[in-house]
Amino acid sequence: MLNGSRKKPTLEKDGIVRIFERGTTEYDHTLEGLTRRGEADLARVEPVVRDILDQVRDRGDAAVQEYTERFDGRNVEHMQVPRDSWGAARERLAPQLVDHLEEAAARVRRYHEHQRDPGFRYLEEGVELGQRVRPVKSAGVYAPGGKARYPSTVLMSAIPAQVAGVKRIVLATPRPTDTLLLAAELSGVTEIIDVGGAQAIGALAYGTSSVDRVETIVGPGNLYVACAKRLVFGLVNIDQIAGPSEILVVADDRANPAWVAADLLSQAEHDEDAYPLLITLSRRQAEAVATEVQRQLETLPKAPMAREALSKNGLAFVVGDLAEAARVADEIAIEHLSLNVSDPYDLLSNIHHAGAVFLGAHTPEAAGDYAAGPSHVLPTGGAARFGSPLGVYDFLIRTSIIRYGASALKSQGAMLSGLARAEELEAHARAVDIRLTKDTHL
Repeated sequence: MLNGSRKKPTLEKDGIVRIFERGTTEYDHTLEGLTRRGEADLARVEPVVRDILDQVRDRGDAAVQEYTERFDGRNVEHMQVPRDSWGAARERLAPQLVDHLEEAAARVRRYHEHQRDPGFRYLEEGVELGQRVRPVKSAGVYAPGGKARYPSTVLMSAIPAQVAGVKRIVLATPRPTDTLLLAAELSGVTEIIDVGGAQAIGALAYGTSSVDRVETIVGPGNLYVACAKRLVFGLVNIDQIAGPSEILVVADDRANPAWVAADLLSQAEHDEDAYPLLITLSRRQAEAVATEVQRQLETLPKAPMAREALSKNGLAFVVGDLAEAARVADEIAIEHLSLNVSDPYDLLSNIHHAGAVFLGAHTPEAAGDYAAGPSHVLPTGGAARFGSPLGVYDFLIRTSIIRYGASALKSQGAMLSGLARAEELEAHARAVDIRLTKDTHL
C-alpha cells in the first residue's frame, strides 16, 4: 500500500487529468463521489418535462409541433418521414460508407441472434409448466440529434428489436441525415418521425394523430429525454435512464500510454460531462498517460468539448496492485471498461460490474461503438451494478404457463389450501377445495 503521507495527493497536467494515489484522503473521497455519479439532477428539469408530456398527451400533434418550433427553431408540419426518401439516401452516400454501414449492421445482427429466447416447457408430476416468450408489437427508438448524429445508435437500438421479432419499429430523431436514413433501413425500422426531445418521447408514449403509440421506448438522449422516459415508464416500458458517456481504462506498466490516452479521449469527445477515468499501477504511468492526453488534444477536432470533460471528470487512480484495481473498478461500475493489462481474463474474473468490457491492448472501445456486435447502449452512472446492455430481451414479454390435471391437483390440494388459509385467504382455499369435492356449494 502506498504511503500517502510521503507523496503529494494530487497532480494536475494543465488541468486535464487529476491523479490520486491510494492511501490518501482525496483518493477515498474522490472514489466515493464517483460511486454516486448516477444521481443526475432530473428533478431540475422535471417540471418542464412534465408540462411537455401533459401537453402532448392532451393536444397531440399541435403540442409536438409547437415545442419543436420553440426548442429547435423549425416548423415540422409533417412528422412522418416519407418512406421513398429512405432508399434515395443510399444513392446519395459514398459507396464505401454504405459498405461500412451494411457490414456493421450484419455484425450487430449476428451477435443479437444469439440472444433469442425460445422459452421453455416441462412436465412435473402431472403439472405442465412453461414460459412463453413473445416480442412486443411495437417499439420506439430514440436517436439523439443535438451535439452529434449517430447512425450507429440506430443500428445498436433497432436491430435488437428486429431480431426479437418486433413488427413495428418507430425511429424518433430530429432532422434525419442520409446516414441515419440508411441505418434505419438496414435495421428494420418501419417508421421515422422527424422530432426530438421530450416531445418525441411523449408522442411515442401517448400517440398522436400522426404517430400511433408504442409499447416500449429505448435509446439514449439528453437530460430532458431521460427525464421524459422515466416519467412515461409504466405507461410504456423503457430500457434505462442514460447518463453521460464514460470509460474506465485499467492500464498496467506495459500498456502504451498513447493507446490509453486515445481510449480516454474517445469518450471525452462525446460530451462535456463525460467521464474519462484511469487506473494505473504506478504514478509514472499515470503521468505518461496524462502527458499523452495533452499532446493528442492539440490536434483533436473536438478538443474544446474533450478538454472540458477531462477538466471536470478526468481522474486517474494509482493503486498498489491489480486486486485493488479490480475493487475500484467494481465500485465504479463503469459503462465501458477497458482492461489494457497483460492478463485481462484474470483481472476480469474479479470484476462483476461493467456495461461492456474490452479485453487487451488491441481492443479499442471504438470497436464496441461501431461494429464488434454488442449494442453500445449501455448502463451508465453506476447502473451496471444492476443493469445490462440493450438487447433482444428488452423487446420481449414473458408469460408463465400453468396447467394442472385432476390427479396433480388432488396431490397438491392440501398444500395449496393450507397455504391459502395460513394467509387468511379463505376464497383462495375454497377455489382449490371445490375442485376436489363433490359438493359444489362450499
